[in-house]
Amino acid sequence: MDVQLFQTKTDLGKAAAATGANAIRAAIEAQGRANIVVATGASQFEILEALVSDPTIDWSKVTGFHLDEYIGMPDTHPASFRRYLRERFTSKLPALGGFHFIHGDAADLDAELKRVSDAIMAHPIDVTFAGIGENGHLAFNDPPADFDTEKPYIVVSLDEKCRRQQFGEGWFPTFADVPETAISMSVRQIMKSKLLVLSVPDARKADAVREALEGPVTNMCPASIVQQHPACRIFLDPDSASKLSETFRAGISAR
Repeated sequence: MDVQLFQTKTDLGKAAAATGANAIRAAIEAQGRANIVVATGASQFEILEALVSDPTIDWSKVTGFHLDEYIGMPDTHPASFRRYLRERFTSKLPALGGFHFIHGDAADLDAELKRVSDAIMAHPIDVTFAGIGENGHLAFNDPPADFDTEKPYIVVSLDEKCRRQQFGEGWFPTFADVPETAISMSVRQIMKSKLLVLSVPDARKADAVREALEGPVTNMCPASIVQQHPACRIFLDPDSASKLSETFRAGISAR
């Protein structure tokens, strides 16, 4: 687990994107293609902007997946993650080799789970871009997360703290409008990625960052599982790192 500290969200996002871009280029060079997972949410704005502006990536050789989507939400809704990714990622990369969206409003959810699960099992992931939620979640795996299932995508229930984060970030007009269920990439599937790039800015994430990086590995803080990943790069800013112990902070690479 390599943790780096940046003074601004812009610098954090650019550095995280550069780390992921290096891995994408290396995968293309080694195997002719790269498979990536792209996250959504406020923590990913700067990363996606930097990624789509990188002229050194042959996007025609890249296949993408995304982490999660609300159940029952059409892709026209302002909070839809499919809409988010089309606006900020896929529409800006016309040469992209492919992208597997999760259709949370599919009439047959079991069939949709099988479709996206089969697709990702056929595309071993080289890089996963993600964040850590205010409740310590990884993707939409809220506590207590399922650390055991081997299913690539699962149906999950969203806890109140997770839903309040979505409301607080301005995606919904009222808290009551935030869905209670979603399709999420499972914890074990996320951990199969060769590289994890986690971007976690803002003071509201400080408690979760401390628990995930310094606490025990527990499904009550799902992101703590990344302590066991062989290649996890974590990007913080001063606010998100503010509750880490002095001992831990001493080992962080400040930029």
